[in-house]
Amino acid sequence: MQLPPIVPPPHGAYWPEAMADEAGMNWMWLEEAARFATENEVPWPYDLKLHLESGYFEPPPHNEILGPIRPRGPANGLVLRRGYKIASWGETDQVDFTFSAAKSYLSLLAGVAVMDGLIAELDEPVRRTVDDGGFDSAQNRDITWRHLLQNTSEWEGTLFGKSDVIDRGRNLAVEGKGAKGSARPLHPPGTYYEYNDVRVNRLALCLLRRFRRPLPEVFAERIMQPIGASQDWSWHGYRTSSVDIDGHMIESVSGGTHWGGGVLIHAEDQARIGLLMQRRGDWGGRQIIPEWWVKESLTPSAQNPVYGLLWWLNTRHGRHKSAPEDSFYASGAGGNVTWVAPSQDIVAVLRWEDPTAIDTFIRFIMQALEE
Repeated sequence: MQLPPIVPPPHGAYWPEAMADEAGMNWMWLEEAARFATENEVPWPYDLKLHLESGYFEPPPHNEILGPIRPRGPANGLVLRRGYKIASWGETDQVDFTFSAAKSYLSLLAGVAVMDGLIAELDEPVRRTVDDGGFDSAQNRDITWRHLLQNTSEWEGTLFGKSDVIDRGRNLAVEGKGAKGSARPLHPPGTYYEYNDVRVNRLALCLLRRFRRPLPEVFAERIMQPIGASQDWSWHGYRTSSVDIDGHMIESVSGGTHWGGGVLIHAEDQARIGLLMQRRGDWGGRQIIPEWWVKESLTPSAQNPVYGLLWWLNTRHGRHKSAPEDSFYASGAGGNVTWVAPSQDIVAVLRWEDPTAIDTFIRFIMQALEE
């Protein structure tokens, strides 16, 4: 008999656990997955400031740190099935920066903005409602919200002291090794995919201008509090990213930790966000985000079939061959991943996992399900 799905209680209460066999899984493969994750920590130094200043993402002076940064902790993570904790390793309440997993949280905020009517439609040009000069040029004037959310905007400019050129030519497959930062010719908006943190930060600023409130406040009120998350997380921008909103200086947050800042969070809160997405925005009968927004977020973009609206997809097993094709991910540098497998009712969070080991971890989980 399968365990019925549960809604985890709010942070601070006991999160129900289930034995592997109760969850329909083989305990040996589950334990092997946890052991493997523990033993395959990402080979990054614990001093993240040192790592960023070393030129891992780009050479000086483009690597200047603008936001807060602090040392990371050891590898940790957990696996949920039907909402129950079925495996964990390390300190899952360890609060660390999560790098580009924060981009998926911006996607959730964009969904809230659409739901509230602050964004009329995704294919509307941003300049219709964001009039701050950033979308006046011939290159930028036709950029839509969808383009920003799919990383196909080709936005041109400098934001908070960082030029979009820094991330032009970025290839995540060789992150930390490949060359980037050349001023290649730009394409029309919507016709070319490129992972570019300056452009994601431009989206965050646009969302701030529509909400006219600090995005962390909106995220807490509309997402984190309703799903019973802790208050241990925080979201940061740069020392250069405060803007005037109705006479108040408000910090525009970062969509990652590329230059410091971004989201500080632990694995347990990340698991709640993954479970919210796995359940199509529903939390115990309350629709926190619309089901149609989740579907839209997980629809492959024309320019990159393994990318939706700031969520990674596994279309044709293009991200991880061992994962089900309907898997999706919030993913950040340093092996910070929330993997969601909806058909299997699995949510797994990996912190500081060697990216080359993630597919093997997934294979062990899938083998546990097959027994």
